[in-house]
Amino acid sequence: MPEPTEDVTYRHEDWYAEELVDRHFVRCSFFHVDLTEAVSQGAAFTDCVFGNVAFNASRHTDSAFTRCTFKRCNLFEAEFTGCKLVGSSFEQCDLRPLRISGGDWSFVALPGADLRGVSITDVRMREVDLTGANLTGATLTGVDLSGAQLHSSRLSGADLRGSDLTALDPTVVERAGAIVDAEQAIVLAQALGFEIR
Repeated sequence: MPEPTEDVTYRHEDWYAEELVDRHFVRCSFFHVDLTEAVSQGAAFTDCVFGNVAFNASRHTDSAFTRCTFKRCNLFEAEFTGCKLVGSSFEQCDLRPLRISGGDWSFVALPGADLRGVSITDVRMREVDLTGANLTGATLTGVDLSGAQLHSSRLSGADLRGSDLTALDPTVVERAGAIVDAEQAIVLAQALGFEIR
């Protein structure tokens, strides 16, 4: 890994289709930067701030955005594969359609996020904050949601098969038409106080 770029602020820069391979940024700020169709591979962003950044149609593989803050960013058709976003937060971001496959998104803050129809598969999302998030029609399969904050989230029509739902209180979410497997149905029934025999 090359020497990290530290404490630099980038403003109004055009990084369209930029290839960020094995780059490392620490405590850097990105404001109004165009990362449309950018590709990151093995890149690392630590304690960085992204404000009004366009991530449209960007592709990120095996990259890390650790303890980063995303404010008013556009992630339209962005893809994250095997990425680590532990401890990052998203505020007022456009997050759909979004595709996340593999990786670790534990302790990520997504309260009130509009995640309708997004695809999240085989991702670790322990203690993620999805309070009030709209996941209507989303795919969340094989996701570790242990300890997740799901109060007032909307899960109507969502595919939740294979995910850890031990933190889900069925009485405080919208759940009509949500799809679960038999094993999850037992967990949810027990959460409602039913005794399975």
